[in-house]
Amino acid sequence: MKQHFLLSTAARTLSLSAVARMSEEEARQAFTAIRWADNNGQPYCPACGCASVLAYRARPIFKCKGCGHQFSATSGTIFASHKRPVRDYLLAIAIYANGAKGHSALQLSRDPDCQYKTAFVLAHKIREAIATEGVSKVGGDGKSVEIDGAYFGGYVKPANWKQNRRDRRFAINQNGKRRCVVVMRERNGRSLPFVFRAEDASIPSIRDHVAPGTTLYADDASHWDQLHAKYLTKRINHSQNYSDCNGTSTNQAESFFSRIRRAEIGTHHHIAGPYLSAYADEMSWREDNRRTSNGELYLMATVAAAKHPVSKQWKGYWQRRLVKEAAE
Repeated sequence: MKQHFLLSTAARTLSLSAVARMSEEEARQAFTAIRWADNNGQPYCPACGCASVLAYRARPIFKCKGCGHQFSATSGTIFASHKRPVRDYLLAIAIYANGAKGHSALQLSRDPDCQYKTAFVLAHKIREAIATEGVSKVGGDGKSVEIDGAYFGGYVKPANWKQNRRDRRFAINQNGKRRCVVVMRERNGRSLPFVFRAEDASIPSIRDHVAPGTTLYADDASHWDQLHAKYLTKRINHSQNYSDCNGTSTNQAESFFSRIRRAEIGTHHHIAGPYLSAYADEMSWREDNRRTSNGELYLMATVAAAKHPVSKQWKGYWQRRLVKEAAE
């Protein structure tokens, strides 16, 4: 029997111990080499692009000879104004990349020994960075794209007594916090998830993000009928079967939902509605790169963090929350 890729040595090209043993100087040099890989690892000014820079001996910063701008290896990136050693951020990325079904902030806080709030923001910064590596459109040129939706969040605890229990599948018996993740997934390609109030609200986004000339595969829900006017759409009735002899199925979309469902139940235990889109993007990245070694995932996430600008959402996140709570 052929060995599964994730069980093979090819899937293990990164050791956490190697990252943890780095000195701060080695970690800074590694991040510098990754950030400015387009210049053979040599830093250049992020303000004017000048390649002639000076390195300070007393502090780990650079100065541009052209405009005099001072910057560090993390200036202008998602880790700008960091308070912890660069090694801790590289270690957090390595730990994050190793998680098959994600990595909770509580668990992440125990590894580099930091506060939960620090780990929460750090994990979301990594999610934001890798989300930018995704695609804006799928399909086209005769490609096949599977469309499906699934609901997450808004758990309602069943009543104790049987006579007081209600069918929680109906909207009237829910708490209004449930959100639908709709994924547009190329067969053996990339995934593009979005979050909506209900599955039928995704039709305009599907038209915007699925290129013409695409063959769509969907289930027999009535709201997908609108897609027939623009795409060649093939349907499968899941009450009868999950795939047929013609290859009609949404199994790859279901694989994505399986990953995010297991992450919600087994890793995070709860995903709040405002952050569901970020978790969906993360699971899309993990699902699309499920046959990639952990070393490559680590490098991809680090490159994404080095290229990503300062986060408008997560910089000063807890400080803004304190100000908001004080105002209320």
